[in-house]
Amino acid sequence: MFTHINSAAALGLDCTLITVEVDVGPRWPGFKIVGLGDTAIQEAKERIRTAWKNTELHFPHNAGIVINLAPADVRKEGSAYDLPIAVGMYVATENMEHLNLKDALFVGELALDGSLRHTNGILPLAIFASQKGYKRIFVPKINAKEASVISNIDVYPVDSFSQLINHFNDIDLIHPLPHISIEELFEQTNYEMDMSHVKGQEFVKRALEIAASGAHNILLSGPPGSGKTLLARTLPTILPKMTTSEAIEVTKIYSVAGLLPPERPLITERPFRAPHHSASGVALVGGGKFPRPGEISLAHRGVLFLDELPEFPRIVLENLRQPLEDGIVTISRAQGTISFPANFTLVASQNPCPCGYASDPGKACSCGPMQIDRYKKKISGPLLDRIDLHIEVPRVEFEKLSQSELSETSEKIRKRVEAARECQTQRLKNTPYSSNSEMKNKDIKKYCKLNDESIDLLRQAVTQMHLSARGYHRILKLARTIADLEGVEDIQTQHVAEALQYRSKNE
Repeated sequence: MFTHINSAAALGLDCTLITVEVDVGPRWPGFKIVGLGDTAIQEAKERIRTAWKNTELHFPHNAGIVINLAPADVRKEGSAYDLPIAVGMYVATENMEHLNLKDALFVGELALDGSLRHTNGILPLAIFASQKGYKRIFVPKINAKEASVISNIDVYPVDSFSQLINHFNDIDLIHPLPHISIEELFEQTNYEMDMSHVKGQEFVKRALEIAASGAHNILLSGPPGSGKTLLARTLPTILPKMTTSEAIEVTKIYSVAGLLPPERPLITERPFRAPHHSASGVALVGGGKFPRPGEISLAHRGVLFLDELPEFPRIVLENLRQPLEDGIVTISRAQGTISFPANFTLVASQNPCPCGYASDPGKACSCGPMQIDRYKKKISGPLLDRIDLHIEVPRVEFEKLSQSELSETSEKIRKRVEAARECQTQRLKNTPYSSNSEMKNKDIKKYCKLNDESIDLLRQAVTQMHLSARGYHRILKLARTIADLEGVEDIQTQHVAEALQYRSKNE
């Protein structure tokens, strides 16, 4: 008997329909899977055969079984086709023609005992099934919650293959999982860090507030123990709360990467990623034979923190240049091209020299001028040019450290940031951008007009600081953000002056 079962493959964050065609007939006995599958798919034969036996079903040993994963010219990978293959074989061998599975989509990996294991990419598959008009999706029980945030499709949590067989035979029905309210999930958002825990560093906090308001990149430079890491970890707490579309976008990335915790069906907090300086270029930007998202995509809509920036290999850091400009990373392989979103705020930290005390008035630096110069040259000029705020983080004095009262909370700062972002959203509503840092040259000319005094100030700065064209435009975008924080429509001279003091003095 011939039958076909619907499944899907995740290609990046997008999905494509995969039809699992099953033919079981009286031919030379065998079990073949065709359709350009990888090793994991070829190994599905043994997983299904053993799971079938442990489910106490009679495996059709004397029949010829041919499985085709169509379309045959699309490469397939992973173990997510175990369940649709097993379902197709059961329908074909048991002559279950009365089952109407045309409106259903199946995905899941089978264990040898017939239970279903965790499977990556369930949320994108559920969104795809909903968009294509499917009414039901059968997924492993452990993944069901992430699919249940999609409201217009019934999600069936399958614990084992035997349970699914009983469901088909009306013995013990599997009931669809109740849909999860996205609004309730946002109410559970809770950050461990808070800006009020940071003692002193008012100047740095101001810079972080500006960075959060316009999604600007920032570099923190200071001696060891000055609080650079703590300040970086508090930045997500003052970023605007994620919208529903942003939360789904981020959750899709984590679902494809296999990093979505089963108890968290939706990521509602801004991501904070802090890869070690030994990370490779593939780990940072993504890739592999079958491309997977890297750290910059996992930091999408959040913060990518690169601690000890000069310790990263220079060739790895250079991979950041294009994503920092475009907000997207494109990975090309012989099998095709896949793009992942990478719209993140970069926060980097560094010591001023190898020993760390070149800028510390309280401790002598033991490094020579050549050592310091070689240390600074580990980071290329084009990469530094893409960082809007260059901030010195001094050592905190004892008097401030010993203060018992807390400083301004993240919630208060976030309200100002959200007000500034709302100004940008309204201003850029007819563009594909939502923050000042994303504006292109034509938008800068339209929304960053200066008075004569500001133009004179910028003219002097370009000459004295040797600003590049990119640096000039980033100063304008930074001044636009500072004006938005004040709630004023026109950029004033003081806004340009403040933006200039955050620029690197080494340019």
